[in-house]
Amino acid sequence: MAEDLPRRPINPLDFFAITAELTDEEHALRDRVRAWVDAEVVPVIDQHAEDATFPAALVPKMAALGVFRPTMQGYGCPGISHVAHGLICQELERGDSSLRTFVTVQGTLVMHAIHAYGSEAQRAHWLPRLLAGEAIGCFAMTEPSAGSDPAGMTTRVVNGEMTGAKSWITNGSIADVAVVWARDDGGEIQGYLVEKAAIRATDVTGSWCLRASVSSDLVFEKARCEPLPGARGLKTALSCLSEARYDIAWGALGAAQHCFEIALDYAKNRKQFGHPIGAFQLVQEKLVAMINEITKGQLLALQLGHLKARGTADFVQASLAKLNNTRAALDIARMARDVLGAQGMSSRFPIFRHMKNLEALITYNGTSDIHTLIVGRAITGLSAFA
Repeated sequence: MAEDLPRRPINPLDFFAITAELTDEEHALRDRVRAWVDAEVVPVIDQHAEDATFPAALVPKMAALGVFRPTMQGYGCPGISHVAHGLICQELERGDSSLRTFVTVQGTLVMHAIHAYGSEAQRAHWLPRLLAGEAIGCFAMTEPSAGSDPAGMTTRVVNGEMTGAKSWITNGSIADVAVVWARDDGGEIQGYLVEKAAIRATDVTGSWCLRASVSSDLVFEKARCEPLPGARGLKTALSCLSEARYDIAWGALGAAQHCFEIALDYAKNRKQFGHPIGAFQLVQEKLVAMINEITKGQLLALQLGHLKARGTADFVQASLAKLNNTRAALDIARMARDVLGAQGMSSRFPIFRHMKNLEALITYNGTSDIHTLIVGRAITGLSAFA
């Protein structure tokens, strides 16, 4: 016999009362970014995705909203909590993965690399400009022949001049400065700053994913570059990626939540056989499966944020969060599409746009297979990498 309904209405997107665990600042920031996305992003993003254009007009507005690496201290950065930053990523990706990806590259990758490994002069010159959106950055590690294996990179710096190529670089052709990883004279991997004038960029076209984003191939031909003094060794590069995986774990939840909201509303209002389809067991099974995965992902991301705040988070935990939440979000998008039937494939609803973007999320910043091996190595002590 079924139990009675709960004593109070259940918010399906807050099934375990996570909002009650947020500080007033975190709660207010989440709501402010959500309102901004509804007002500024939702009305324009479908057209940008269809046209494969980046909504550049939103950059100064995002800067004014304060979404570029706000967890940093100094150089104008407000130093908000890691959970608050995660909520920003969640709400931006509810609008579109392209915007959250832009913010992650600008702040969590480029600004973090300069803040953590740059000289005082580099920080003072670039961080205020990047924070204000007056300069755009990109983070260049992947090469045509070195994706999942960044240790195989061949871009090299000799006598202060860089020669080589990078591929699939977000913001590449619009960036004023690039954080580029290359081998120095002695063969060690080092982080460098390269300004726009020294880069030859060609945009990647024809991608079905992240269509409101700029992705570029970069070529360096004896390009003048400036080393980031503290960015020595592959581990420093990978530490930046670990920071970005935290963003992705939260962001994927935003896309998943939007897909669920659409499916739930549709299920309540679409009638077949004389009843709303949400009254049928198979549809309820899909809706419950979606909210089950969203809730688990929320708890995972929230705990990772608390670990980061305590300084005890490990890169393996970021890998597991990214692995779980991106896979779950893609499954949720597919189930939401199924609830809507043929309408789920229509441009009237953003589910298919989210689904395509989520295919990119399970691929970039370490594929799901790579993160599986990272976690597998951590729990067995045995490496399955080639």
